[in-house]
Amino acid sequence: MAIEKITIPDFGEVQKITVVEVFITAGDSVEEEASLIALESEKAVMDIPSPFAGVITEVLVKEEDVVGSGDVIALIDTGGEATATSDDDGKKQTEQTVKNAADKEKELPTEKQATDEQATETAEKAPEKSAKKQQAAPPEKDRQKEQVFHATPSVRALAIEKQIDLAKLIGSGPNQRILKEDLLAAEQQTKTAPSHQEPPLEDFTKYGETEEIQLGRIQKISGPQLHRSWITIPHVTHFDEADITELEHFRKELNDGLQEDEPAYSPLVFIIKVVAATMREFPLFNCSLVPGGEKVILKKYYHFGIAVDTPKGLVVPVVKNADRRGLREIAAELKRLSTSARAGKLTIPDIQGATFTISSLGGIGGTGFTPIINSPQVAILGLSRSYMKPIWDGEQFVPCLTLPFSVSYDHRIIDGAEAARFCKALRMNIEDLKRALL
Repeated sequence: MAIEKITIPDFGEVQKITVVEVFITAGDSVEEEASLIALESEKAVMDIPSPFAGVITEVLVKEEDVVGSGDVIALIDTGGEATATSDDDGKKQTEQTVKNAADKEKELPTEKQATDEQATETAEKAPEKSAKKQQAAPPEKDRQKEQVFHATPSVRALAIEKQIDLAKLIGSGPNQRILKEDLLAAEQQTKTAPSHQEPPLEDFTKYGETEEIQLGRIQKISGPQLHRSWITIPHVTHFDEADITELEHFRKELNDGLQEDEPAYSPLVFIIKVVAATMREFPLFNCSLVPGGEKVILKKYYHFGIAVDTPKGLVVPVVKNADRRGLREIAAELKRLSTSARAGKLTIPDIQGATFTISSLGGIGGTGFTPIINSPQVAILGLSRSYMKPIWDGEQFVPCLTLPFSVSYDHRIIDGAEAARFCKALRMNIEDLKRALL
C-alpha cells in the first residue's frame, strides 16, 4: 500500500474555515479531482478535490469542524508500490495522525465553550447588560432544544450578544445552518420594520400542482448579503449608453492576429481597463463607507469583481490590479477565472478583495437593469446587450454599435451629479480607447 495524506490547501489570509459537507467515507474509491468535502467561509462555499486517485482508508474531518490550511482531510491508498515502511510503522503513523487530529480538535473550543466564553466576556464588560440577558434566558428545556440548531460557536455567541432567538430563524447555509448574515439580517429587519413581520405563505396547492425545491448553495449564501445590501444602502441607478463601433473594430483586429493558444479579447476586457482608468478621476466609486457614516476609506488599488454565470449559480471572481494589467493580461486572467468558476474550482483568494463589481448580461439579452451593490462596495456597473442604432452625424444617419450600461451607486456617498459625471467620463473613455490606454 501507498498511503498518502490529503490536506486542506493554503487559503492565504483565511486562517479558519468550516466543513459543511463530507462526501466520502472509509472504503470509498475516488478519482483524481473528485470532490471530497465542502468548505464554507464568510464569502463562499467551495469543494476540495482529491489530488490522488485511490481508496479512502480514513476520514479525519466531519461536518461543522473548523479547519485550517494544512489540516489532514483523509488518508488514501493510492495503490502504489509498497514502501520500506512496515505494516506496524504504517499503523503507528496512522494512529499518530488520528491522535494529532484529535488533539487539534480538542484545542478548538466547543460550541458550549465558545458561547460561555463570549457570555462571560460580555458580562465582565457590561454587568448590567449581562444581568438583563440572564433574566431573559429561556428555560433549560428550551436551551437544550437550541443546541440542535445548525450554527457555529461564533454565531451562537453573537445570537446571545444580540438577544436573537435562534428558534425563530431559518438558516441560509447548507442544511439550513444559521449564518452570521442571517443574524445581521434579522437584527436589521427588527430595527427597520419591527411591526411588519414576513407573512406566512398561503396554501398554493388549492389552486393546482406545486413543487418545493431547495435553493442552491450560492443562492443561500448570496441571498442574505443581497437583502442586507438592498435594505441598508440607498440605491440610485444611472443609465447611459456608449458607441462601441470603433472598439469592436479594434477588438476584431486583435483577435484576428492571435495565436491558437492565446485567449481571445472579449468586450469585457476593454471595459475593465476603461473602468480602472475612469476611477482614477472619480475615487469615491472605489471606496467603502466607515460605520457611523462620517468617513470613507479610499482604496488605491483596483480589484474588480466580475459576475460569472455557472451551472450552480452566479459567482464573482476578482480581477486584481486591473489598472496595472495590459489587455492581454486581463484577457488571460478572465479566461482563467471564468473557467475555474464554471468548473467549481475557484480558490478563496480568487473571490476576495473586490473594490467594485461589473455584471454583464450582454451575452443573454436585455436593454437595461438595476444591479444591486455588493456591500461594502459603493457602486456596481451593469452591462446590457449591444445593438445597432442610427446616429445622426449632422448630414446623415450612421449605423453605430451601441452598448447600454447602468451604474447603481450609494447615494449616501455619491450624489446624482457626480454619478452623471462618472457615467459621462466612462462613456467617453469607452468611445475613445486612447484616453483609457494611455
